[in-house]
Amino acid sequence: PPAHSRNDWIGPPDKHSNLRPVIFYVPPEESPLERRLREARQEAQACDQHFWARHNCTFRQEKEEFIYSRLKAKGLEMRDETGQKATLNAEEMADFYKDFLSKNFRKHMQYNRDWYKRNFTVTFLMGQVALARALRWLRWKKKNI
Repeated sequence: PPAHSRNDWIGPPDKHSNLRPVIFYVPPEESPLERRLREARQEAQACDQHFWARHNCTFRQEKEEFIYSRLKAKGLEMRDETGQKATLNAEEMADFYKDFLSKNFRKHMQYNRDWYKRNFTVTFLMGQVALARALRWLRWKKKNI
């Protein structure tokens, strides 16, 4: 982002996690509380990025292996005679999705618990920052009257 920008910048989706990374604006006179909020948001983003990049990589790999094994069991190749990638029907893929979700249930539950904890912290800090800014504005207003 340009040096004069006073906003967070959101980038294009990451090719591994599909999440849009955020470059957080750092105000020149950032208070310690505002810094804690920004760092909590950055940590939450990094955790989400890490989890979904790993998860999506595992998903793609297992999906390819599943398709390959099913096609092989049917006596088919990964590509048909026209060179197109062979696919399975929706019912066959539903078996894979169900199995994948079942296998990764505990990981998803742990991620959700951690996500709620991180976002509760971020929300709490946002409330504190908003209150501090409101009190600072009221003191400034009272002083200038």
